[in-house]
This record gives sequence, C-alpha cells and structure tokens, in this order.
Amino acid sequence: MKTIALVTEKGGTGKSTLAVHLAVCAARQGKAVAVIDLDPQGSALHWASLRGRDDVPVVAAKIQELPGLLASARKQGADIVVIDTAGRSDVTTSHVLESADLVLIPCRASLYDLEASRHTAEMIRDAGGKHAAFVLNAIPARGSRAQEAREALETMLPVSPVELHHLVAYSDALNDGRSVEELEPVGKAAQEIRALYDWIINL
Repeated sequence: MKTIALVTEKGGTGKSTLAVHLAVCAARQGKAVAVIDLDPQGSALHWASLRGRDDVPVVAAKIQELPGLLASARKQGADIVVIDTAGRSDVTTSHVLESADLVLIPCRASLYDLEASRHTAEMIRDAGGKHAAFVLNAIPARGSRAQEAREALETMLPVSPVELHHLVAYSDALNDGRSVEELEPVGKAAQEIRALYDWIINL
C-alpha cells in the first residue's frame, strides 16, 4: 500500500483538489483507493458527498485515528491512500509525515507560497528527510514564474517534473463531485493529472 500525503503550511495551494483528482485517477486505473480527510474544512469530504458514489471513499478523521485507519485500509487491500491535511503547521502535520510514504507539497508560483514552502521543507527535513517533492500548481499560461519558482524550490527539495496549470476544469469538475478526467477526458487538465499520477506511481 502506498500512502501519499498532501502537505503545506499555507491554505489555498490546492491540496484538496489535487488529493481527489489523484484518487479518482488511481481508481480509474483499477487501484483500490481511499482518501483520509484530516482538514477541518472537510473539502474532500464535501466533494465525496456531491459525487454520490463509493468508488473513491473519503473518510473524515482526526489525527489520532490515522494509524488505525491506515491499518484498516491495508487489511482491506487498499493500493493507495491519499491523506489531505490542513493548511497550517501543527502536530497533525508531524504525525502525517511519519505515516506517509510520499509527501507532495503543492505550491503556487508566488512569493507567499514560496516562503511557506520553505518552512514546510524544513519540517520535512527535520522529520528525517521523507520522500517528498513540490508540485507546482495553478501555473499561469504565460510568463516565467513557473521556471523561477522551480529554481527556487529545487534548492530545498525535489520538484515534480509535471506542472499543473491554472485551468478552470480543476474547479469545475469538483462542483458536482467529478474529476477532470470525468469532466474533460481528453482535456489538458486530465492529461496533467494522469502525467502526475504516472510520475508518482513510478517513484
């Protein structure tokens, strides 16, 4: 079982969006997948209520429940568990880092996101250098911000070669509990999510 955690110290980076899109991508490729929503805002859980299907189960939980839920998922034959976390640094984050096989840090190409990402990277290094990578998210269609952000982030931790662009499909799909692959199967957003999933699964 592969456990993937989405972690940042800043809200609004796209953790929940990325979590559910990756989970659906895994399910569409025949993987048994579950999402554990540790974020008090419950964005992933709300998405699941709109979806109205149980192909991608989402469980809201508190951090003390995480070990038991992961053990249960492993016992039930889960291939992938995605953990969505709150946009802040607290004891929850440190416990998640201990449990995850891979930590993904979504980051927008902005000064505030880069500064928050620096703190997140330090926390991950303090936790023993977990297998972690930044994922550049909501990249504007034009300009050099993405490359500049990549160069800055690479001084801290690896950066995913796959970048996610600022596309309305990512938010539109969530409005009725779908993913971009279900909304626009051959669209650019769906291609990006599949590419990111393929990169993750082969790490």
